[in-house]
Amino acid sequence: MKIITGTVTQNAEGNRKMNAPALKFNLAALLTLIFFLAVSFLGVTPPAHAQAPAQSTYSSPDDAMQALVTAAKAKDRSALAAIFGPDYEQLLSGDDVEDANDLDDFAEAVSESAQLQKVSDSKHTMVVGKNNYPMPIPIVQKDGKWLFDTKAGLDEVLNRRIGENELSAINTCRAYAIAQWEYFTEGDWDHDGVAEYAQKFISTPGEHNGLYWETAEGEKPSPLGKLVAAAREEGYGPMPRKPAASDQAAKPAPEPVSEQEAPAHPRAPYYGYYFKILKSQGPHAPGGKYGYIINGNMIAGYALIAYPDKWGNSGVMTFIINQQGRVYQKNLGPDTAKLAAAITEYDPDLTWKLVVAQP
Repeated sequence: MKIITGTVTQNAEGNRKMNAPALKFNLAALLTLIFFLAVSFLGVTPPAHAQAPAQSTYSSPDDAMQALVTAAKAKDRSALAAIFGPDYEQLLSGDDVEDANDLDDFAEAVSESAQLQKVSDSKHTMVVGKNNYPMPIPIVQKDGKWLFDTKAGLDEVLNRRIGENELSAINTCRAYAIAQWEYFTEGDWDHDGVAEYAQKFISTPGEHNGLYWETAEGEKPSPLGKLVAAAREEGYGPMPRKPAASDQAAKPAPEPVSEQEAPAHPRAPYYGYYFKILKSQGPHAPGGKYGYIINGNMIAGYALIAYPDKWGNSGVMTFIINQQGRVYQKNLGPDTAKLAAAITEYDPDLTWKLVVAQP
């Protein structure tokens, strides 16, 4: 439920930029996302959201604000659904972990500060947190009562969520490149005498053929080993964040599955995005069309594609990166899931635009 973070701007090419201090990037946590990519929920079905009740109304803007503060601190999802009304479900990203973390952030912000700013006689805005973030959902007067105008704030909520998820995906692509370089340069992990890139995210149990493997204390960590705990703390993968007492019943922690097993299980997105390793490149890539795997070893390069789980909701742009470290983006449109799933090679033609790093 993205309702407090900063604004997103968009240039003529459709590139998004999150204005500081909105985005809380933890590069370590982003990098360790790759541990979660091959993890399934092993048949656990997320609980269906209950139908939203009639929207609550209040006698004053302050009463409305206090109701939200109380519900947020208690992490009372039923109360939040009543406060925001029938459009409450549209505030959610569909990523259970992201939504839970967003609620944690909002609860922390309102605990720091919650104030009202008068826009007009019939409209007020809540500002929360020590940096006074304005909520995109205003409190308005209707038929003599006050309520949160959820529909009026949906576009801004969506823009903020998409902006944050897209920047997270970009950082994850770059972090993946770092992990692959470490894998290539720091050891002959499969003891075949060939320096190579990893062809999978998660190693086969007992082997070092992926970017992550379990290690005992004192052993040299995998390229992602030092960072896995950060992603787990965010709630992704095994050992999720400790749920609050008022949270819904926690789902069992998922266990990693091999890349061969993964297609049989439903995957879950990381902050609204899926990621897939590409093992060849097309004619528009520098050097032309060729495969990265030679005699079973991926030595000629590597690539990655990141695409939104729900186009227009969890993200818009699809991103690609290869061993040269440049991230490109393209809007594949409403059929993104189908089109991205069909992409098997890194091939940035002129329709893909370079993502320029922001200072």
